Amino acid sequence: MNQHFNKGLILTSLGSFWWGFIGVIYFEYVAFIGHVELVVHRCLWTAVMLVMTTLFFKKWKLFIRSISNKKNLFYLFISGSLIFINWAIWIYAVATERIIDASFGYFIMPIISVLLGYIFFKEKLNKKRIFSILLVIISILIMIFLNIKTLPWVGIIVALSWAFYNLVRKKIDIETDIGLLIESLYIFPFALIVFYFIFDRGLNDFSLSSPGLSMFLLLAGPMTVIPLFLYVRGVELIGLGATGMIFYITPTLQFILGYFYYNEDFSLIKLVSFIIIWIAVIIYLKDLYETN
Repeated sequence: MNQHFNKGLILTSLGSFWWGFIGVIYFEYVAFIGHVELVVHRCLWTAVMLVMTTLFFKKWKLFIRSISNKKNLFYLFISGSLIFINWAIWIYAVATERIIDASFGYFIMPIISVLLGYIFFKEKLNKKRIFSILLVIISILIMIFLNIKTLPWVGIIVALSWAFYNLVRKKIDIETDIGLLIESLYIFPFALIVFYFIFDRGLNDFSLSSPGLSMFLLLAGPMTVIPLFLYVRGVELIGLGATGMIFYITPTLQFILGYFYYNEDFSLIKLVSFIIIWIAVIIYLKDLYETN
């Protein structure tokens, strides 16, 4: 295996673990403030943190050069819109005790990523990889028709927004953190306006009278930036297909937390589907290891 593949594998795995475990616990813990305000804080403090890291690493010249590229600006506006949708729906799911619904979407997402990688970037699909994809499709069908019966809209939006976000970001030649900064700056004004209306109506939990809570909400920035940076960098290094399959770490951990810690429903049928999916992941990753 080459050095880039190893690095991408590690970065993607760390980002996926962060989303599936640390992120779930943090955002569920502060979800009592309401999902609208929580989404606003996630957007605001993500932008602030990225501005700080850009200053610290002295990357403003690179930032200026990047925003002078109209093609990059166009793609980053699209990716910024997609990541905002993903953030908003995921936080809604956590705040309304639908973590397993969201994780279902993340189970679907890698399949979409693999297909998008094949369609747009000609990423190879051999027999083992096709077989692993078919196993995942079977597991999804089991969850839909034998247990869930109707595909949850939360899962659909989570899956599509994240898969297409990865696709758009791979089409941009830009450093990961600078791209994230530009995306967050697109979102920042809208988040600021919403926060103003929340504050104006006295519905805000973030205030000087609650310094402990306010400081804790500031962590929404690093809780977003760190795993997103790790994962997007992984996509750049090893492609949509490979990172899409590694990303199964995230929904797996979400399922486990949702069932064992937050007492959400986890039926026998879901467990069978879960096992089938992991068999598919093992087959796919083993093939990646052998061919890289």
